[in-house]
Order: sequence, then C-alpha cells, then structure tokens
Amino acid sequence: MSVAHVPKPRRDARIAKPAASEDVTVADLLARLGGVPAHRVRLTPTPGTATERDLLHLLDHENRICELIEGTLVEKTLGAMESGTALLIGSLLVVLVRTHKLGVVLGADGTLRLFPKLVRAPDVSFISKARLPGGKLPQEPIPSLVPDLVVEVLSKSNTKSEMKRKLGEYFAAGVTVVWLVDPKAKTVRVHTAPDQSTLLTENDTLGGGVALPGFQVRVSEFFEVVE
Repeated sequence: MSVAHVPKPRRDARIAKPAASEDVTVADLLARLGGVPAHRVRLTPTPGTATERDLLHLLDHENRICELIEGTLVEKTLGAMESGTALLIGSLLVVLVRTHKLGVVLGADGTLRLFPKLVRAPDVSFISKARLPGGKLPQEPIPSLVPDLVVEVLSKSNTKSEMKRKLGEYFAAGVTVVWLVDPKAKTVRVHTAPDQSTLLTENDTLGGGVALPGFQVRVSEFFEVVE
C-alpha cells in the first residue's frame, strides 16, 4: 500500500505582519486583525504580549474560545444557530471518519498552532491520520497540526477582511480545503485556494474532494438545525 503524500506547510509563505511602529492605535490593531469588532479583542493581557498560556487560561477558567494572532487574543463568537450548524457538520464528518478510521475531527475548542505565535480554532477541522504523529492526536493542548479540511461557520461579527486573512493563513500552512458556511444564506463556499472557490446552495451536493474522499452530502443537510 502506498503512503499518502502529505504536503509540507509552506512555512516561508508571507503572512501579514504588523507594521514596525511604536505608535500603534486601536484602529491600526483592528485593521491588522481583519477589521474585527473591538469587543472581540481581549485587552488583558495587553495586545501584542499575549501567549498560548494566556489563551489556555481563558479557555479553562472562563470558557472563552480565543485565537492568538500577533500576540493578541481574539475571541471567537458563535450564536446558537452558528453553534448548532457547526455541531451538525462535525457530526456528519465524524460518521465517515470514525467508520473508516481516517483521522480525527475537532470542534471549535480544538486549538491548533499553524505557525509560531499563530493559533487558530476552526469551528470544525478534519486531520487525516497521515498528518498525525504516529497516527495519533498529540496530548498537548495546542498541537502543531495542519488540518486537511477546515470549516468556518460565518456569524455577524466575521468581516470579509478577517476571513480573507484566515484563508491566506490556512492555505499557507498547508490546509487543502476550506468550507465557509453561511447559515443565514444557507450556502457553502468551497475554497481550494484563497482566491479559488465554488459557491454551493441548498440544492447542491458537497463532496469531500481530495481532503476527505468518500464524503458526500446534500448542502441542505448542513442547515437542518435551522429548521
């Protein structure tokens, strides 16, 4: 049996970095983060000084799911509809993944270190066994792992600039496919690159592609929780 080829993350890929300046305003910070609403940015620790330990402290003691970007903690926000949609999508993926022992499926609190000082927590992610050290999920709370498939369920507080930045980071790290799921419009935009995507509606069928062969579902099933 041939060994699956796993693309190495492009660690040399260029990702937006903060401008070298001593006078950084709140507006500058929010713009770099993708125009996220100010209420999602944690001011303690001071933006630019936060660490992975701070991120884990919030998750353990306040049950706040945050991402670490440029030393800044940014909260993830999911309403009931978005949370239910993410859970439903995860459950559909788990059925195939567990049945065929393909790898692991993580939820929104599955923090992953994509690059040094960059920790993301996709709403749902699939990591194939080939990308797991020894075929097993590491015990550390924030492992350095790159998913094959990432699912982001869009909410009101997500901006276009934020999602553009996320797409760039995911694909630079080595993610194969990203699904941007819009519960309100009931659509799924399938990205195979930051600037290459296909929009699917309720009447379309979504396949796992090269990231998850064998997965196939009607898009409308993603939104049954809404009904």
